[in-house]
Amino acid sequence: MSPTSDKSQIWQQLQHYSHFPDFNNYLVFIFARAQGKSVDIRQAAGLLLKNNLRSAFKNMPPANQQYIKSELLPSLGAADRHLRSTAGTIISVLVQIDGVAGWPELLQALVSSLDSSDINHVEGAMDALSKICEDVPQLLDSDISGLAERPITVFLPRFLQLFQSPHVSLRKMSLSSVNQYLMLMPKVLHLSMDKYLQGLFLLANDPAPEVRKLVCSAFVQLIEVRPAILEPHLRNVLEYILQVNKDPDEEVALEACEFWSAYCDAQLPPENLREFLPRLIPVLLSNMVYADDDESLLEAEEDGSLPDRDQDIKPRFHSSRFHGDGDGEDDDEDIVNVWNLRKCSAAALDILSNVFGDDILPTLMPVIQAKLSTTNDEGWKEREAAVLVLGAIAEGCINGLFPHLSEIVSFLIPLLDDKFPLIRSISCWTLSRFSKYIVQGTDHQEGREQFNKILMGLLRRVLDDNKRVQEAACSAFATLEEEAAEELAPCLEIILQHLMCAFGKYQRRNLRIVYDAIGTLADAVGGELNQPKYLEILMPPLIGKWQQLPNSDKDLFPLLECFTSIAEALGTGFAQFAQPVFQRCITIIQSQQLAKVDPVSAGLQYDREFIVCSLDLLSGLAEGLGSGVECLVSQSNLRDLLLQCCLDDAPDVRQSAFALLGDLARVCPVHLRPRLVEFLDAATKQLNTSKLKETISVANNACWAIGELAIKVQKEIAPVVLTVVSCLVPILQHAEGLNKSLIENSAITLGRLAWVCPELVSPHMEHFLQPWCFALSMIRDDIEKEDTFRGLCAMVKANPSGALNSLVFMCKAIASWHEIRSEDLRNEICLVLQGYKQMLKDGAWEQFMSALEPSVKDKLSKYQV
Repeated sequence: MSPTSDKSQIWQQLQHYSHFPDFNNYLVFIFARAQGKSVDIRQAAGLLLKNNLRSAFKNMPPANQQYIKSELLPSLGAADRHLRSTAGTIISVLVQIDGVAGWPELLQALVSSLDSSDINHVEGAMDALSKICEDVPQLLDSDISGLAERPITVFLPRFLQLFQSPHVSLRKMSLSSVNQYLMLMPKVLHLSMDKYLQGLFLLANDPAPEVRKLVCSAFVQLIEVRPAILEPHLRNVLEYILQVNKDPDEEVALEACEFWSAYCDAQLPPENLREFLPRLIPVLLSNMVYADDDESLLEAEEDGSLPDRDQDIKPRFHSSRFHGDGDGEDDDEDIVNVWNLRKCSAAALDILSNVFGDDILPTLMPVIQAKLSTTNDEGWKEREAAVLVLGAIAEGCINGLFPHLSEIVSFLIPLLDDKFPLIRSISCWTLSRFSKYIVQGTDHQEGREQFNKILMGLLRRVLDDNKRVQEAACSAFATLEEEAAEELAPCLEIILQHLMCAFGKYQRRNLRIVYDAIGTLADAVGGELNQPKYLEILMPPLIGKWQQLPNSDKDLFPLLECFTSIAEALGTGFAQFAQPVFQRCITIIQSQQLAKVDPVSAGLQYDREFIVCSLDLLSGLAEGLGSGVECLVSQSNLRDLLLQCCLDDAPDVRQSAFALLGDLARVCPVHLRPRLVEFLDAATKQLNTSKLKETISVANNACWAIGELAIKVQKEIAPVVLTVVSCLVPILQHAEGLNKSLIENSAITLGRLAWVCPELVSPHMEHFLQPWCFALSMIRDDIEKEDTFRGLCAMVKANPSGALNSLVFMCKAIASWHEIRSEDLRNEICLVLQGYKQMLKDGAWEQFMSALEPSVKDKLSKYQV
């Protein structure tokens, strides 16, 4: 193949040949035996074979399978290192596909190669084994018929022996292979643990950095999964990790630095670390200074007026709407950024500050002050690192820092205008780390003035010409908004002017962060935003952008999210903008559903995130406009589109669809009625699944939607009541390990079904009353809890004896109310308790009451029982 040859044509030819039954036999022959051909051609044949085997091996005739296996084994000892490595890769793929049980010759060949005096054979076998250990370690730690012991029992002593090899590659591969078993901990490793630890200490100062890195990695894994093993050697390990935390090779230092966070996360006695802190902290601080080759230094020079390239735009992830407390997943903002020694050191210091609190300040503060006092241009990286340190300890050391907070903030504010962009950006971040405490201080004059200075300082940086600073300032400002909430109301006009100015100035990547800041502002100030003078600043640029972006442009996602927050904040004030926004969401969902089955006629590629964001924005409209959304829904085919989304195979689409179903049930149930049975059937299916834990957020929203529908359609829900109850009861009975919100919504929906159909639910109440009442006692006072207790009262009226065995749990649930605002519900509960008092005669009621906890008895006294 010459450099000028047409690669796509060659690729097509190869694909064509792949369909011939003997093609892979030719490939293995060229790879293993074509001595006269160049290594490149033989290696290419091997890699092509590897790719083909993934799809073709299982369906090959046994004779072909056997031929390929037998030809590969001699290549383990090939004279050329690249060929040995390719043989190892192919063998590892075959083991992944077919296991080791059906290839006894492989295990024999690997053992004899490891025991060979020919270094090529040893290295070839070790290469294959290290790949198998990395990809499928459990296969070597399994019983295999015909073998007296598990393969790992044979290999592990040989791996440990190779720790002493004079060849770097063998030390590295053998150590890496053993490390793969620290989680699985096979019996042979457990029994050889002393020998393994001796080997680690032997390799601790290995001349090869990749070996030292693996030693650190072993200690990190051990402290995470088997800390007891390290305890007798802990002093030596801590000394070693501290030493390699300063290793000249940054990757080794980074691996060592992971140890400190792992140690603290393992909740081992902090006292063991305490004496090391005076030496450890300066190491972490010096590693927090930007390295000269850090890519951030180059990025920091980038001009804000240069358009972003596609590769600059990080992948973004929209999290579907979730009804309840606490979303399913944490989203980690930094996930796409490069992890390096600087960030790892800052994370370690953050965790240490949370463990040791103010005790680390006497060691830290002199170093911070020394770094901050350098004023020359050459020392800017030291100053920047000191500001990063203050941000890293902001949470853990707040008690010690709090008395000096005003001075710290006064020092940081001028740094927002520093000539070095990375000092400006880190100062934004560090100030945001203190924002909670800064906002707490606004109740007195000096604190208010300082808050205003920070607010204006961050807004100035939002309009910085440097992209890196823009990003840091917008993110910091969003954090401040969340903390300050309604405190921002007096400054709304100036905030909006700055954000909309940034909106006109930013390139694509940072525009997303402006959308986020606008959305967060709307969430923070709510209805305050609903004033003509604010809307005139905010809406025209957003609508302009909305009209400019086509329906298939991913830059729509953050704009859809931003509109969702604005619609919820403005409430009925959004009505004037609602029609085109609603219609566009419908159009997007429709075109995406078409693209899913026929991308050609839709004219675009299917991407479900467009559907999810559009459903969430429609939920925002329903929440904001309330019954005002009805005129839009009635003139659209939303009902049919929504049902299709409730039946979608993607969990995130279903999750958002059921959230919208519940929101529409609240405000315009009449438009759902024609397909009510299908909606209820789809929602019930989400609760009756063996994969409940994997799709817990979908189940949560579906459960909530059923409850919302129940109180609107009343008896029309009867056909599904018992099916839904039979799904909810197991959730309440096995609550441990399930999402708190799903438990709450299950309890509320069960109560709402009991309220509208007590005659159907009450005959079964003794099966679920205890776990249900336990869940009810955990729910906060609100309208949903009121509905649920109406259901409880309706059931008890219909079947009083059904609750007798669970009376204690019922009383605890009633006692969980702080205050019942609804007078008629209070009276109903009173009647229920009076009823049981009359039922339990001859001192039985008094005996029952005396057995209750004093706090429960005290709460029940207001019901005159």
